[in-house]
Amino acid sequence: MKQLTLVIGHIGGVVLLLTRTAKFTPTLPRQFARFIEQCFMIGYTSLPIVTILSFFIGSVLALQSGYSMENFGAKQFIGTLVGLSMSRELGPVMVAILIAGRVGSAITAELASMKVYQEIDALVTMNIPPERMLVLPRLAAVLVMMPVLTIVANLCGWYGGALICQYTHFISVDSEAYFAALKRYMDWKDIMDGVLKAEVFGFVIVLVCCYIGLNTRGGPREIGLSVTKAVVTSLILILVLDYFVTKALL
Repeated sequence: MKQLTLVIGHIGGVVLLLTRTAKFTPTLPRQFARFIEQCFMIGYTSLPIVTILSFFIGSVLALQSGYSMENFGAKQFIGTLVGLSMSRELGPVMVAILIAGRVGSAITAELASMKVYQEIDALVTMNIPPERMLVLPRLAAVLVMMPVLTIVANLCGWYGGALICQYTHFISVDSEAYFAALKRYMDWKDIMDGVLKAEVFGFVIVLVCCYIGLNTRGGPREIGLSVTKAVVTSLILILVLDYFVTKALL
């Protein structure tokens, strides 16, 4: 019962943080420099690892599906399988996991350090709401960058699968046939559903990490504990939300 009460209290705290942050939305144009900085941190610096991981996920997916479909004579549908898997599920989920591990941990560490060393209290004393300066630009930046990262992940995964299909001897499906199958059975809705899932995941990750960072108590040791808690919570929320968002979109 105590754990349930604690979880409900944290959910209420996250909702209150979101409500307080939403009040400062009109101030976002005046924080354009902070917004661009966060876009750079969330998007540009995450791009290399997203590209590499997505390319090899698409490659492995094509390799495994080609090996399985060889016995059924269905190798011509590998493009469809890789395309739908990347756009609807693997692309947004993998990007969200990377954002949780790379960006979410950094956000939590920064805000927890500011809280422990009383920089947050100094902002409040100067009548500068932390939600306006520290939370709002990050939430806006993740909403802008998550679709970009997801689309890049999809493209890299598709091309990784195409290369494997063309140059693996027991698959031997050329790129034209691969992309023809991919386009034939895919729709824009499949891509947009994945982008929407990524938006939800990214927004929740940043919001939860900001909440945990701003509510850190104690000394320097608590900073590491807060980072661990933020990453683990984000990963759990990604998987839980993935089910419910997928069910709502189907």
